[in-house]
Amino acid sequence: MPSQPHLPRILCVGAMLWDIIGHAARAVSPGEDLAGRIVQRPGGVALNVALALARQGLQPAILAAVGRDAPGEALLAEAARLGVRTEWIWRDSGRATDTYMAIETPEGLLAAIADAQGLEAAGAAVVAPLRDGRLGSAARPWVGTLIADGNLTPAVFAELAADPCLAGAQLRLVPASPTKAQSLQPLLRHPQAIFHLNRLEAEALAGRPLADAAEAAGALLHMGVHRALVTDGPRAVADGLAGASLLLRAPPPVVARRVTGAGDAFLAGHVMAELAGHDRAAALDAALNAAAAHVAEAPAEAI
Repeated sequence: MPSQPHLPRILCVGAMLWDIIGHAARAVSPGEDLAGRIVQRPGGVALNVALALARQGLQPAILAAVGRDAPGEALLAEAARLGVRTEWIWRDSGRATDTYMAIETPEGLLAAIADAQGLEAAGAAVVAPLRDGRLGSAARPWVGTLIADGNLTPAVFAELAADPCLAGAQLRLVPASPTKAQSLQPLLRHPQAIFHLNRLEAEALAGRPLADAAEAAGALLHMGVHRALVTDGPRAVADGLAGASLLLRAPPPVVARRVTGAGDAFLAGHVMAELAGHDRAAALDAALNAAAAHVAEAPAEAI
């Protein structure tokens, strides 16, 4: 595809919504009512990664679904203010902008509910700019790094797996949750795909328990994945690459002040490092440091 400098070279595809996060100062029992902090901020896996990349001076764009409502207008304005291009967002006047609600304690994530009905209803319309010529097409594929999260529907991933519109893209795939990991099955053997996932998501794809990140990465490579980066909370992280040695790294010890978005920070840090030309070991260290800095940071104030 001829050079088109006006087009973005990093696309984040998937969830773009408002995060509503409740932070409790201690462990919470079911049914308990206690004081804490509630923060609203832009979120969703795709947007979290795009924002992290924008903070490092890159100019990512996002493909997502946003309602034509007041929360949607505010979300688009905030994303653009923070450096994310939103020209190709799919808008729906009949649905509310998506929302994610979670409760976090010092022990980690207690529970979360994601209302992503807008993205689910949009289906393949979200990725239409890659096919209809606005960003690329089968004849002139878009070229760059495409990061897609598992909030896209299984039907969309099944279509993309064999679509020539992705011929020029390096794929970074993140399940978003164990329950959505199976959506990525059609792309398991894609030669340009790098899977970013935690051990529980790897277990969901493999269909069996996996003892640690190393075993999880090995299982995914055996299933045909070209490359898999597997996290496991505070335990060692693995980078498995077909035909190469397995890399293991221990995350830096930090006091966690928030957990939502840690995996997204890891992914963004890794993408940044590899785009800068770092080798596998240095990129893995950079990703771990980015995730550690994220979880150690105090929760942001409400928008």
